Amino acid sequence: MINIISNHWQTLLYGLGQTLLCSILALFFSLVIGSLFAIMEVLPNKIAHTIGRAYVELFRNIPLLVVTMFFYIVIPKFFFQISGFAAGTIGLTIYTSAFIAETVRAGIQSVDTGQMEGSRANGMTYWQAMRYIVLPQAFKIVIPPLGNQFINLVKNSSVLAFVAGFDLMYEGNTIASTTFDTINSYLVVGVLYLIITMPLSYYMRYLEKKSNRGVN
Repeated sequence: MINIISNHWQTLLYGLGQTLLCSILALFFSLVIGSLFAIMEVLPNKIAHTIGRAYVELFRNIPLLVVTMFFYIVIPKFFFQISGFAAGTIGLTIYTSAFIAETVRAGIQSVDTGQMEGSRANGMTYWQAMRYIVLPQAFKIVIPPLGNQFINLVKNSSVLAFVAGFDLMYEGNTIASTTFDTINSYLVVGVLYLIITMPLSYYMRYLEKKSNRGVN
């Protein structure tokens, strides 16, 4: 492992940076998109509800690699060129947002309906009540499952290796194929993934405990 790190640290560092960048972008946009579709799922409007439900069911039931390959192969063929990094990040965002939408929807529906009714009775619009009253409570409730989704997102970013995204897994594959030291190459990659996911896991636990203290 030491030889792999000492001889290829620049390559590994670049791959780590690409993985972090992809994860941060996908995390932010999947949370925004997922929250929007979660709200659509609970709207009284049947059209909005149907669109939100269809989005979630569609992308939850298609493999991440298929979604990514669509943007990597189909979009450049019929529309415009797109890099492997962009294709992987977009695919990861869309795929993860469907799971986040379902998680947030469950959180919204677990908030007492009286919260919304009381807010509307006090002059708030539906969107104001959702933004200031319902969603903050919903996000507190779903911190644990959201944390799991974020950790899965980081691990799923390895899909970039299939589309020349130059992420950590891609660079690990390159090192393994050139040095023929497969075991140590992937051990180093695994440790670097742990360096990313473990702090995220502990931070989500911290947020959960802090949220629970606020409730008590």
